[in-house]
Amino acid sequence: MVEHRIPTLATARLTLRAPVMDDFPAYARLMASPRAAGMGGPFDTRAAWGIFCHCVALWQLVGHGALMIDLGATGECVGLVEINHGPRFPEKELGWQIYEGYEGNGYATEAAGALRDWAFGTLALPTLVSYIGPGNARSIAVAERLGAVLDSAAAQQDPGDLVYRHFVRTRT
Repeated sequence: MVEHRIPTLATARLTLRAPVMDDFPAYARLMASPRAAGMGGPFDTRAAWGIFCHCVALWQLVGHGALMIDLGATGECVGLVEINHGPRFPEKELGWQIYEGYEGNGYATEAAGALRDWAFGTLALPTLVSYIGPGNARSIAVAERLGAVLDSAAAQQDPGDLVYRHFVRTRT
């Protein structure tokens, strides 16, 4: 098996870093909340643990996965951003989850843009998709701010999902 290194990425305001055990309680709270409905939840602790472990294991298995989002100024963790893969995902998916109370600050857009750019540059992926429930206006807005476009021909993760496609951005 090839060993993959989990990167640490920095933006103007954020540090994106590998998940650690201390991140699980906040993640489990998010996954148990009504906000997890767009991800197939809410989930009990056991199911949240399985998803959390999936996010970490992907790094070893396929060379990408989840990174926690820390505020650069304080180190406080405010969510995670991830590239998902595997049988549940028709294509490699760029996803983001911001913890309650931290929405509306641009953290999802900033973190997802950094991970997207890393994936295009390091993994040489031609595209990524984001699977978004049609009622999730905030995530739709993030995808659109990132320059993703609705791809009605793409396979859905779950029935009814909107699929937003991210392309490599060319510099002009």
